[in-house]
Amino acid sequence: MSTQSTANRILEVLEEDAQASYAEIADRAGVSKPTVRKYIKQLEDDGVIVGYSADVDPKKLSSQTIALVGMDVASERYVEATKALKELEDVESLYTSSGDHMLMAEVRASDGDELGEIISEEILEIEGVTAAHPSFLQERLK
Repeated sequence: MSTQSTANRILEVLEEDAQASYAEIADRAGVSKPTVRKYIKQLEDDGVIVGYSADVDPKKLSSQTIALVGMDVASERYVEATKALKELEDVESLYTSSGDHMLMAEVRASDGDELGEIISEEILEIEGVTAAHPSFLQERLK
């Protein structure tokens, strides 16, 4: 048995396959189905598991472009700007970052032109957002 905690083993299985059944998770994590059920409920209640999603290969989406957009925000407008960004429909996910930009957003659009419009007409119009730098996702490698 792994020295890794039960919760971590369950989370590892879910991160690999969010559609795994309780039986499959139990088998792969080396615990019973009731244990899986209990831990998943607790992890959801504690806010550790915040949702389930599908990984998408951007090249396979014929009608959609996915970009990661690094954003810089004025520190005095940070709270208001992040609230406004979270409300944008085209922002699929939003993360804080310790890298080159304060925030990173996954933005989906039909093409590069629409992405440019989203950035110029929505993201950069939010008070406090001082810069937005898109990087287009091209090929999923893993």
